[in-house]
Amino acid sequence: MDEQNTALFAALAEPSRMRIVSLLRGGPLSVGEIAQRLQIRQPQASKHLKVLQQAGVVEVEAEANRRHYRLRAEPFQELEIWLTGYRELWNERFDRLDDYLKQMPD
Repeated sequence: MDEQNTALFAALAEPSRMRIVSLLRGGPLSVGEIAQRLQIRQPQASKHLKVLQQAGVVEVEAEANRRHYRLRAEPFQELEIWLTGYRELWNERFDRLDDYLKQMPD
């Protein structure tokens, strides 16, 4: 795993940041909207968004005096590629377990 994936996992490991990512799946939101929906203070939301931005998870677009945050697809695409190798390993192990269970006497 490279540094970028490590930063991504570290950013997503915090429950509030995962909740922010889930919210942003529905489209861009301002800091105030995120804070309101998660029922947290705006400075807390800003702090979490800064971590997500530094990890490359979100990007920000300034519109007048508001900042809208949106998810970036690239980190999740890279994560999917990284997980593919593990998914193949899991599937192989489940196949072996299935074979074993079929051989067990009733």
